[in-house]
Amino acid sequence: MLLGAIADDMTGATDLALMLAKSGMKTVQVIGPEAVDAVQPDAEAVVVAMKSRTIAPDDAVAMSLQALAGLQAGGAVQILFKYCSTFDSTDRGNIGPVADALLDALAAPIAVACPAFPAAGRTIYQGHLFVGDRLLSESGMRNHPLTPMTDADLVRVLDRQSRYEVGLVDHATVAAGVQAVRDRLRGLAEAGKRLAIVDAVSNDDLELIGGALGDAALITGGSGIAMGLARNFREQGRLGPATPPAMPDVPGPAIILSGSCSEATNQQVGRYRAAGHPAFHLDPIALARDGQHLSDCIDWVLEHSARAPGGMPCLVHATDSPDQVDAAQRLLGRDQAGELVEQAMAGIATTLAARGFRRFVVAGGETSGAVVQALNVRALRIGPEIAPGVPWTETADQGVPRALALKSGNFGGPEFFSDAMAMLG
Repeated sequence: MLLGAIADDMTGATDLALMLAKSGMKTVQVIGPEAVDAVQPDAEAVVVAMKSRTIAPDDAVAMSLQALAGLQAGGAVQILFKYCSTFDSTDRGNIGPVADALLDALAAPIAVACPAFPAAGRTIYQGHLFVGDRLLSESGMRNHPLTPMTDADLVRVLDRQSRYEVGLVDHATVAAGVQAVRDRLRGLAEAGKRLAIVDAVSNDDLELIGGALGDAALITGGSGIAMGLARNFREQGRLGPATPPAMPDVPGPAIILSGSCSEATNQQVGRYRAAGHPAFHLDPIALARDGQHLSDCIDWVLEHSARAPGGMPCLVHATDSPDQVDAAQRLLGRDQAGELVEQAMAGIATTLAARGFRRFVVAGGETSGAVVQALNVRALRIGPEIAPGVPWTETADQGVPRALALKSGNFGGPEFFSDAMAMLG
């Protein structure tokens, strides 16, 4: 193992694992820190997928340190803490507290913090995060039900979360080259900074930044920060020839489960429904009322899947408009509404898996985590890319293989669901 990564949600882990696989590293994604022992011995990069983005900061720190211990025991020479390209967090954390704990455990003098992912429209300039041509605070993330992002200044955001001072490596420094970035990081560390937001507006910037981090004990950021890391290992003579990721060969019925309420997923659900494909709206208020709504949903899926076995799969979605999400949260409580949806999606997945469903498309980080946990998946092989940041994957630890596409709520184009199924065949 060369690179050990700790990801704070399921889809973020898959996004990073795809980036590493595309760079030619033999990559395995494991589910939870206790599953590191499921890693095949030839893995060069291991990504630990956790569900720690929105839990209590102390719990997120404990879980992350457990993952770190497992990765270090496996021989990882560099650690990457991966979080969302929209820096999803609150003033309590969890990005800052986890980064602080990893810095301390590794005795690292400084770590970069760079969530940029230009392929998905996430760029950083003068420390400010943009989504497309809008500041993060003016994007749809300002209405996120769990982690509303109302400040685009990442230095300021991270400074509120961390025990340490936060610096900035601005774009002029990045444009000056690898040595300029290294010099700036060294200077910030000497000035007492332990974390540094790094500007990046293009993939070339990310490649360059990665090249400056060959000796870094700890790196933090989005999946884009991994672009240059494989090259470092090759230059050090540690990484073998690249192996292209293989498409899962998994026949059988499919289901699409969408719990995300992001703008992107709302558009994807709308396009899928508008195309006339079968869709069922899972209502958290109805779920709270009694168990019949969930039973009705499962019966509906089984009926419609049997009626058109060769057509597009059924979509079950709790995805809804911000107004409807707010209404459900006011009535049920924010955490309770989310838990009801996650539990329902997990129950649907396990019921359908028992009925022979073997292909799952899941939208939303929390939903993906709940589904993968319910299906008792411990390790995933990374397949080819469906959309930036989203690959097909295949279970690597189960007698009956399953194909899974785990999509962050913000990722994918308007036709993502149809594109994913067309690619799998």
